[in-house]
Amino acid sequence: MHTRWNKRLVGQAAVLILVNVMVDTVITAPLIVLPQMLDHFGTDQPAWLNAGALLAGAMWAPLLGKTADIHGKRKVLVWTLVLAGVGALVCMIAPGLWVFVLGRVVQGAAVASLFLTVGIVRDICETRIGMIVTGIVTTGNAVFGIAFPFLFETLSHAYGYRVVFVVSAVFAATGALLVRFFLPESVVRTPGRVDIAGALLLGGGIAAVVTYVSLGGDFGWTGAIPLPILLAGAVALACWVRLAHRTPDPVVDITKLSRPLVLTLGVVVLGTGAYQSMLQLFSLLADVSADEGLGYGLAAEGALGMLYGIPAIGIVLGGALAGALATRVGPAATLVAGVVLGLAGTLGLFAAVATLPLAVVCSFLLSLTAGALVTSGFNMASTLAPAERQGVVSSLVMVMIAIGSVILNFVGAAVLRSTRVDVGGAAANSATGVFGYIGIGTGAFVAAGVLAVLLVRAQRRASVASDPARAVDVA
Repeated sequence: MHTRWNKRLVGQAAVLILVNVMVDTVITAPLIVLPQMLDHFGTDQPAWLNAGALLAGAMWAPLLGKTADIHGKRKVLVWTLVLAGVGALVCMIAPGLWVFVLGRVVQGAAVASLFLTVGIVRDICETRIGMIVTGIVTTGNAVFGIAFPFLFETLSHAYGYRVVFVVSAVFAATGALLVRFFLPESVVRTPGRVDIAGALLLGGGIAAVVTYVSLGGDFGWTGAIPLPILLAGAVALACWVRLAHRTPDPVVDITKLSRPLVLTLGVVVLGTGAYQSMLQLFSLLADVSADEGLGYGLAAEGALGMLYGIPAIGIVLGGALAGALATRVGPAATLVAGVVLGLAGTLGLFAAVATLPLAVVCSFLLSLTAGALVTSGFNMASTLAPAERQGVVSSLVMVMIAIGSVILNFVGAAVLRSTRVDVGGAAANSATGVFGYIGIGTGAFVAAGVLAVLLVRAQRRASVASDPARAVDVA
């Protein structure tokens, strides 16, 4: 295992960063060509084109995490990348909307790649260097996010929206080959079998509940379509809980979900969800000029570049700093720091909705938050699980990231829709809706902060009550 930086570790980290660049081509790159896809498929439901991969990722993650613990993380990561490539090809040739959505579901397996790369880092690195490498691997791909919008925008104008999925398939194939030949296989395995039924019930139940949130704003929370989906999800989750207590080797062992781990997952779902919802809000603010008299607006030349380009740097910086600081103060403390930065950035938006320079500062603070929360969440979860359960525990962090991002984005969008005003015969988001949106993000960060403080206190009590060498192993 690596105890310090060396050429081999640098090469392995580069391969893992490339894998996470591929994840970006699945999650964020399609947003750049979203208007073209909406026009091509003749739909006004961007959620099915945009959030489908994240929803599928939440469904895939528990199954792939358990499989990785049993059969090896490298093997599962290779097959995950192959699935993502196949899904990209299906999206590329899809003749209609629902075939495209099916492709996005398959491609959503790529979301699992992120937590598998974290698991591999923990396999090849000792804890101290592993925390730093985790921060670099989980956020280093954001550097490419600076150039990707310009690249995909240019290519899509020349070759159409399909070029995004061609690039994604190429990244997936390249990543699969590099992972297979340049990374070692896990030496720690968990004996047992994969609980397929439990994985399907858990993943399907989560996907159904999140889908209900995504559809409720458009079709009504008690509508004929969303409500049955919610009920089906609730039944699936109830069946999963019952099965988990009866199965000797469940996909997620509920009895081993320690209090610190539950608190960590709560911080991740609230914190990353709040950040992602603010990111969505920036695009809406940048589309309106302050001169329109709506009480907000950041439209100006280069506004989007400043609001989205600078965060790419902040995400990398936040992840690297969180990883380095975690070796000194612990990942629980860096989780608190990340939440505090996010709360400061979100509160600042109340005054920055019509002032671009201040909004850029808030955007940078929120990007630091994103890097710190993702890195610290994975680091914290890794310290709370034995080696043979790293895949499952890391998959739960990924599920929380996906759920938080989707739910708070759709809740915020529902608030904006319900408070629209008529301006010159056209509907526009009101200042009330925008400030309400920010208020939801603020509330999420406050709740995440409370959970983070409870986590720190729980860790301190565990350190006092146990042997110092085992203070972090409270799972």
